[in-house]
Parts: sequence; structure tokens; C-alpha cells
Amino acid sequence: MLPDDDTIRLFASYLGQDGVFGSDRLPGRHILLNEKIDGRFPSHHPDPTVPENLRQLMDAVRANGCDLGIAFDGDGDRVGAVDGKGRVVWADQMMILFAREVLRSRPGATIIADVKSSQTLFDEIESAGGIPLMWKTGHSLIKAKMAEMDAPLSGEMSRHIFFADRYYGFDDALYAAVRLIGLVGRADITLGEMRDALPMVVNTPEIRLPSTEARKFAVVEEIKQRLGASSADMNDIDGVRVRTKDGWWLLRASNTQDILVVRCEAADAAGLERLKADVTAALRSVGATPPSW
Repeated sequence: MLPDDDTIRLFASYLGQDGVFGSDRLPGRHILLNEKIDGRFPSHHPDPTVPENLRQLMDAVRANGCDLGIAFDGDGDRVGAVDGKGRVVWADQMMILFAREVLRSRPGATIIADVKSSQTLFDEIESAGGIPLMWKTGHSLIKAKMAEMDAPLSGEMSRHIFFADRYYGFDDALYAAVRLIGLVGRADITLGEMRDALPMVVNTPEIRLPSTEARKFAVVEEIKQRLGASSADMNDIDGVRVRTKDGWWLLRASNTQDILVVRCEAADAAGLERLKADVTAALRSVGATPPSW
């Protein structure tokens, strides 16, 4: 599906005629940081998944009384955001806001998110009248599944967000930023208030454990076999994601690095500690070193 004329005009105004970031052509007051392209990235690493890399943006938002801040990665396919208080708006939180908006015009649509995403996202998609689909991490895998399911929206915790709603179905951070600006601009509340209204959970960051190319897959497979024998509530679409009464934990082998990825999420701090203990026990059961937490 091609984007409609309004979307084309909005996107063009954001880029400017020469393809350079053209925030002066969007409504409102805009403060640009690091707008001069420098592949050495002298201010900070351009990975918007790392909160420390957003520190400059957070400080600028608070200092200038901005409504929100937006960050892009080095090649413009991942988008980060902070609210008016300088707090990070995580990818799965952004996806909840995007999903609600998309589902208002496309009720019953399938919305895809990767296995690292919060359970809250999947629950909120369903509450908004959509069909949540958990899928494998990896932008090429997400795009393929998106096309297969005719999904108008997909996203990953890595901050790749894919729109096929009035757009082409790939991860364009500039376009996602325009959609976020539009969503906030039409709302009666701020981005921070939207963030505060989301269900509250406690979770770990994405924890990366060193491994080897062969061993990382073996560890996941061995734990999967043990969990299967114990009849655990497990999703093994990409590694193992285990649900308990406290929440969920994930162990998967990275697609691109010799690491194991761990993440846990619970309703409260006590539940999170129990999930961490579950992960520690699972890793030790196959001779793998658990996180130091």
C-alpha cells in the first residue's frame, strides 16, 4: 500500500527538499542536536537502546522545556524517544501508542512484536481490538512475517519500528518519528502522561552473556529440553520465553553476536527477584554462567 498524500507531504516536510533533516518545516519549535553529520559520532554512540546514549537528549529536553525528544541511530532505521520530563519511552511503550492509533482505523489487524517485548504490549494490542503476534527477533524476519500476515505495524525492542499503515512496511526511523509527533500533537495529553497511564511493570534491561557460536545455541536447546520435560509454560519461537505467576523470562541466542540474551519482567520487585532466580537455576543446570544481576 502506498502512503496517502497527507503522509507524503508530512514526510517530505520532515526531510526537506535536499533530503536533509528539515525540522524547520514542521510546526512547533525544534532544537537540533548533532545535526552536522560526523561518522565518528563525537558526542556519544548512536545506539538509542542504551539510556546513556540518550543523556544529551534528556538534558536538552529538560533544559529547554520541550514536549518530547527524538533520537535516531547511525543509519536512520531505529528511533528513540524521551518524554517532556526527559524519561525514556521504550520501544514497546511506543508500540502500544502506535498500535492503539492504527487499530482505530484497522480494527482486528495483526500487530507483531519480537520476543523481547513486554507482555503489556501484547495485552494492550488485544485490549485495543487487535491480534497480537509474538515473533522472532531480527528485522528481516519481522518484515517477512509482516508481509505474510498483512500486518500494518510491527516492532522490536531494538527500536526498529515497521509501518505498513500508509507506508511501505519497513523500518524508517524518520517516518516513525513523524508518526509519533502527529500522535502526540493530536492528543489532549502529553507524551509523559501517555507513558504514565500505561500499565506498570518492573523488568531487567537486555542482559548479554558472553558465549561461543556453537555453545550459545546448545545452551538454549538444553534448557528448552529441560523445561519441556517439566511442562513449563514456554514459547520457543526464538529461544525460550517462560511465563510464570510472577511474569516472564527470556533466554535466546543472538543472531549476530556470540552472546546469550536474557530478560525478565514481573509485576513487582519481589516477583522479578524470583524470575532472576529461575534464570540463574536454568543456566546453572546446563553448566552456563548466570548473570551477576
